[in-house]
Parts: sequence; structure tokens; C-alpha cells
Amino acid sequence: MPNTPLATPLAPPLATSPTLSPPASGHAEGVTNDEFRAAMSRLAAGVVLVTAQEPSLDPDDPQAPVGEDVGMTATAFMSVSLDPPLVLVSLREGSRMDDVLAEQPLWAVSVLSESQRHIAGRFAMKGRLSDRLLFQDIPYVRGEATGAPLVGGALAILECHTEQRVQAGDHVLVIGRVLTASLPSADGGPLTYFRGRYRHLG
Repeated sequence: MPNTPLATPLAPPLATSPTLSPPASGHAEGVTNDEFRAAMSRLAAGVVLVTAQEPSLDPDDPQAPVGEDVGMTATAFMSVSLDPPLVLVSLREGSRMDDVLAEQPLWAVSVLSESQRHIAGRFAMKGRLSDRLLFQDIPYVRGEATGAPLVGGALAILECHTEQRVQAGDHVLVIGRVLTASLPSADGGPLTYFRGRYRHLG
């Protein structure tokens, strides 16, 4: 009598979960823009000024004038690696600084002190004046490694060269190798940003 294969039991139907509708506003994951902003505002952050000098209009001509100095207040800044020394700054895609750093690999970061709130506010304004006017009455020196403005009285200064650019949603993460690091000022504490306001420790 021929062998007949054993009948295999049918697997139970897979349970299906009801389709979740995205919220009326916000992202498909369920968090709204306002909820996300409110949650992240509870994370205290240091405040820095990112600066760069626009590249020359004609890089092949050493006599060609360079572009304007550019500055941007940032709180999304962090160290990434010690060996090699790397830092990261997050830039809004299509912003002035993003456009400049897409062409200019050299930039700098000035870690602002609690007495430099006016500098942070000035470079964070919407509909602000030209960068040339913003730098006019701010004491700064030009970095030897980058040519970027380095703010006088900052707690720390880092000059960087872009190693990598990573697209992340509506921002670009710029990872830079630190070329020089210095501590020009030991006075005062850091300027911080918490719950939508500039603050200082203490």
C-alpha cells in the first residue's frame, strides 16, 4: 500500500490589528509638532555661534575677494569623537549657513558665555539684517586655520573642517574634524537655552 503524506494542519489565520489613522495634525508616528517642541524644550542646551567665511567667488584667483562672514546661533551642537576629535552641528536644510557650508568646508564654533546673550539673540533673529552688519560691533579675531570669525570673550573656540554631511529630515547634520581648540576666556558661566529662553547657571 503506497505511503500517503500526512496532512499538515492549517496554520491559524494571522491576527490583524486595526489600521491606525494618523492624527489630525503632526506626524504619522502620533506626535504633533507642538508636542515634540514642548518635550525638547525641556532639554537644556549650551549656546554656540557657528561662523564661516564664504568661499572666494573665483577660487582659482588668489586676488579675488572672498565672500561675507556668516554667523548662526545654534543649540544643536555636540562632541562626537575624541580620536579623531569630531563635533556635530545641526543646520536647517536650505538655511544660509547650510548653503555656505555646502561649499565651504572650514568653519568655527564660539561657545558663548552668559554675558553674550545679545550675540545669541542677534544671530538668531528672523528677518535679520545682513551678516556684515551683525558682525560690525562684535569683537572678534579671524581664525588662522579657517578664516572664520572667532568671538572675543567666548568660553571656548573650535575651528573645524567638514568631514561628513548627513541628511536628517528637514535638517543637515554637519560633522567636523576639530583643527584647533582654545579657551580664550575663563570668566563667567555658559549661556544655556531652556524652555524657549536664554538662561545662565546659578
